Amino acid sequence: MANELAGKVAIVTGGAAGLGAAVVERFAAEGARVVIADRDAGEGAKLAARYGPDVIFAETDVTDPAQLARLVGTAVERFGGLHIMVNNAGISGAMHASFLDDDLADFQQVMAVNLLGVMAGTREAARHMAASGGGSIVNVSSIGGIQAGAGVMSYRASKAAVLHFSKSAATELAEKDIRVNCIAPGNIPTSLLAKSAAAMNPEDAERFVNAVRQHMRNSKPLDRDGTARDVAEAALYFGSDRSAYVTGTILPVDGGTVAGIRSRVTAAADS
Repeated sequence: MANELAGKVAIVTGGAAGLGAAVVERFAAEGARVVIADRDAGEGAKLAARYGPDVIFAETDVTDPAQLARLVGTAVERFGGLHIMVNNAGISGAMHASFLDDDLADFQQVMAVNLLGVMAGTREAARHMAASGGGSIVNVSSIGGIQAGAGVMSYRASKAAVLHFSKSAATELAEKDIRVNCIAPGNIPTSLLAKSAAAMNPEDAERFVNAVRQHMRNSKPLDRDGTARDVAEAALYFGSDRSAYVTGTILPVDGGTVAGIRSRVTAAADS
C-alpha cells in the first residue's frame, strides 16, 4: 500500500542501524517524515542524508529522559507533530559462561537503555499525543522477554519488563486514543549478539555467534531466516491506521519460535 503513512510524523530510537534503520527505511518509503534518534551521530546523519529533507537525525541518549523530551520537541518543531513513536533502542549486555559468573556490572546500563528508555520515550510521546488527538507507540522487546532461557539475564529481565509495561501503558493511555503495542523479534540477524560476546577473544566470539545462529535456525518452525524488514513490516502495521482497533498487543516476529521449538529431526520424521 503506497504512502500508507503520508502526513504522519514518526520517531525511531536506535534508528541508525539494525532493526531501527529498517523501520526508518520502511516508514520513509510509506511517506512518513521521520526523526532518527541514536547516539551514533556519524551513522545517524549518514542514514538521514539518504532520504532527503523528510528524514532528519537527532543525537539522543535514551537513558536521559530530558533528551527524550527534547527529541519529541524536535519532531514537533521540525515536522509539526508526532503520530508514531518507535522505542527501539536496546543493548544486550555481556555474555557469561554461567549466571553464577555474572557480576551484574552492566545491569544498570542494560535497564537504563532497554527499560527506562522505553518508559520515558513512551511518556514523552504520550504527553504530546494526548493533547493532539492520539497516536501510536510501538515498543520493541524480544522473545527473550517471553521465553525463559539461559544467559544474558539482565537483558531477558529488561525485555520482559518492556512487555508488561507496554500492556500496562496501553490500558491507561487508551482513553487518550493512544495505542501502545509491542514487537518481540527473535532469530533476526543483527549486531546485538556479537556485541554480547565482545569480551571473548575474536575466534571464540565468532564460534559462539555462529553456534547460536545455527541453533536458532534449527529450532524455529519456519525454515527461512528472519530479516530486519520483517520487523519493520510489523512496525508499519502498528503505526498505520490498519491497527486502529489494536492496543496492548505483543507480536512475536520470530519464525514461530515462541509457538514451539521444532527440531529438524522431528520435521523429517513427520514428512
